[in-house]
Amino acid sequence: MITEVVEIPLKAGMVEQFVAGVERSRSLFEESPGFIAFEVHRVIEHPSTVMLLIQWESVAHHMDMFRNSPQYTAWRANVGEYFAEAPRLLHTQTLVSY
Repeated sequence: MITEVVEIPLKAGMVEQFVAGVERSRSLFEESPGFIAFEVHRVIEHPSTVMLLIQWESVAHHMDMFRNSPQYTAWRANVGEYFAEAPRLLHTQTLVSY
């Protein structure tokens, strides 16, 4: 399992609209091969910035399958207009968990 970590600076005042777009997108992720879980976190020090933590079975499930699917296109249509700038993305592998 890997975690996709995405930092997204949002346009001022758009957090609620972004979250509504995330909710509209739930089935897009749940129907995607390799999808495990999805969380949205607001950055306390930067309230217009959100962090997405999305768990996938592998990087390939995210980058090759989801990113090249109609679900990804629909996801970006649901939330992309709220981005203040391009998201910053990385993948992590858990080494220790309590």
